[in-house]
Amino acid sequence: MVLQSNDVKRLIIYFIFDKNGIVDDYITYMLEDLKKNSTEIAVVCNGKLNVEGRKKLEKITSTIIVRENKGLDVWAYKTVLDYYGWEKLCSYDEVIMMNYTIMGPVYPLREMFETMGQKDLDFWGITKYHEYKDGDPFGTIEYGYIPEHIQSHFIAVRNRMLKSIEFQEYWNNMQEIHDYREAVGCHEAIFTKKFSEAGFAWDVYADMGEGYNNHPILCATRQMLEEKRCPIFKRRSFFQDYTNIINDTAGESAHEAYEFLDKHTDYDVNMIWDNILRLENQADIKKNMQLNYVMDAQNGIDISEILSKRKIALVLHFYFEGLADYCLHYMKSLPKEADIYVTVGSEKKKALIEEKFACLPNKVEVILIENRGRDVSALLVGTKKFIMDYDYVCFVHDKKVVQLKPETIGAGFSYKCFENLLPTKEFVEHVLDTFERNPRIGLLTPPPPCHGDYYITLGLEWGMNYEVTQELAEKLKLTVPIVKEKEPVAPLGTMFWFRPKAMKLLFDQDWEYKDFPPEPNKIDGTLLHAVERIYSYVVQQEGYYPGWIFSSHGAAMEITNLNYMLRGLNEEIFNAGPGAGKYEEVIRNTKKTFIEWRMCRSALGYTEGSIINAKLYPKKNMEYSEKNSLVVANESDENLYEYSGLEKYGNINEVRWDPGEKAGIIIRDLKMTVIFQNEREVQLSMKDAMHNGIMLENELVFLGPDPQLYFNWKETLPVKKILIEADIVDHITAERAEHIYRKMRKNNIFKRVARKIFR
Repeated sequence: MVLQSNDVKRLIIYFIFDKNGIVDDYITYMLEDLKKNSTEIAVVCNGKLNVEGRKKLEKITSTIIVRENKGLDVWAYKTVLDYYGWEKLCSYDEVIMMNYTIMGPVYPLREMFETMGQKDLDFWGITKYHEYKDGDPFGTIEYGYIPEHIQSHFIAVRNRMLKSIEFQEYWNNMQEIHDYREAVGCHEAIFTKKFSEAGFAWDVYADMGEGYNNHPILCATRQMLEEKRCPIFKRRSFFQDYTNIINDTAGESAHEAYEFLDKHTDYDVNMIWDNILRLENQADIKKNMQLNYVMDAQNGIDISEILSKRKIALVLHFYFEGLADYCLHYMKSLPKEADIYVTVGSEKKKALIEEKFACLPNKVEVILIENRGRDVSALLVGTKKFIMDYDYVCFVHDKKVVQLKPETIGAGFSYKCFENLLPTKEFVEHVLDTFERNPRIGLLTPPPPCHGDYYITLGLEWGMNYEVTQELAEKLKLTVPIVKEKEPVAPLGTMFWFRPKAMKLLFDQDWEYKDFPPEPNKIDGTLLHAVERIYSYVVQQEGYYPGWIFSSHGAAMEITNLNYMLRGLNEEIFNAGPGAGKYEEVIRNTKKTFIEWRMCRSALGYTEGSIINAKLYPKKNMEYSEKNSLVVANESDENLYEYSGLEKYGNINEVRWDPGEKAGIIIRDLKMTVIFQNEREVQLSMKDAMHNGIMLENELVFLGPDPQLYFNWKETLPVKKILIEADIVDHITAERAEHIYRKMRKNNIFKRVARKIFR
């Protein structure tokens, strides 16, 4: 079906979800262009809609439906389809179902509608997801893989398909959707294939072609915008799971897309920031947007214009008298126009700083503060009367770590902070220029330390401080997402450049020294550590973002250190662990290995002692019973178990032997001698037994409790005695357990073991 662009009756169903009921400007911007290209717009909102949001939408359409937050976008569309009814829907040339997960338009939508209107189609979209044959990661797709399909953020259906029984039954019988997995498996991933196989023609407006990338709108966003004139982009581009990006790209996707939008289009990128900073986690935003700023420390620039209109300050909290010259060295990196404030806890230190810093051309003011709250109170209390008078501020303190040995570890942390904040005058010029050119920057901090004892910081950024930070966030009424599983982009050395108005919410608390714990202070889990981590969230709450700052020298060291550490980890994982592969595969397999190892270690138990209470169960009347069991406690070194008096059981040809009750027993060798009343003997070995253990090479390992071996022989005769000679280990060391575990992995039998033990 071809559409005549001058006479198209088009209904647009636009779905919105916002946890706070807010309608951001990017939504109304999109709707305003859609209005130019449609007959009618119906907005459906899951959850709630605030007063201001409804007013915004009413300027565009009077058809606004607010419904229960159930069924995601699929049931939101169904709600509107049911509201209109098939008779009215079939009066439209085209009905479009689209949602808030896309931003734009980057180009006038008229271009796209005119192009697609000339194509003889029954349904179409803007972008597609290419076929993924390697299974169904959602576990909900009936085909067992992801077929090629139009992405459901925009699907247009034309009149012929609207009138079809297939389309109407599809929606009439749509099952209830409970989560994202079902939304994909029961609608998005199958819609295109189902209707294509029903004889309806389809296409998409913008695509990079098969083989380039399964998901080009997320992984090749700039190419889609620039080369294919795709009018939309995904808001998720700027905060998606970074594993998705690092698997298919070098990490450039969001940064390149943003740069193109900012420099080569009329799209107002503030609409992006307004939305993602309000709703998304800062760690995800920082990674996708590559919010790392490397400054030239050698070649300066002219910042006279900045200095003429901006006020610059540095705040130094000074405590260690022996570090006065060390601090002075870095103070010399400031332009003479910058004001310097030094907070100290005694008159002696005040005099020392006034003497040492007298050589500086800057205005220097030394402030006497209480010795309570350390560097945190120095900033929040000591400067609160004047800090908001400044546009850009650097906050540092004379960092000295005495609890770590050797002291070079702590000195290295201090070096990393200062060298990435104040190494040279030229560097500071670039910092101020960066703030001026990037009005959304609220805080720039050196990256967290990762050398020596600080290595654990990478992956344990919260330490013992998540709960106390959450308590502070509640006190400050922060609404930005703070998640334990995602690291804060925080100044963990409490040294950083910042824009004071981005910290206004924190300073407005009007802190007092008594708010902070007295000395001596804990090394973790206090209000001081909470503030250290809350800085970046306060900045985000105020509509700014935190990032990392490096000098060129500092960046070079960081690259070397991270590459060295990653390579060391990889060597072990590749050679001694689960093996090599893509990042995602290595992480997944390593997690699986650790889970398996913990299961194995838990099962083995590492119990103490060497006494085995072994039971023998003759099979009598087709069963084994406790009343018919015989127990032998072997306390000798000969590993010999003798069971006599078996005549009372009459004729038998099968026994069960339990070499103990607990998990973690290993039998290295076993020989059973069955002596009948007629003095005949039968010799049996471990290979003749059925058991509930696992054979690893020549050892029988029982990972689960209640180990059992079953022996039978041909003759059914009265038995006089059974002798069992067994080499048994029941004290499993960690090294022994690891050896067993390696065997299990080598023989690829862990899954079978796990099913046996943990079924």
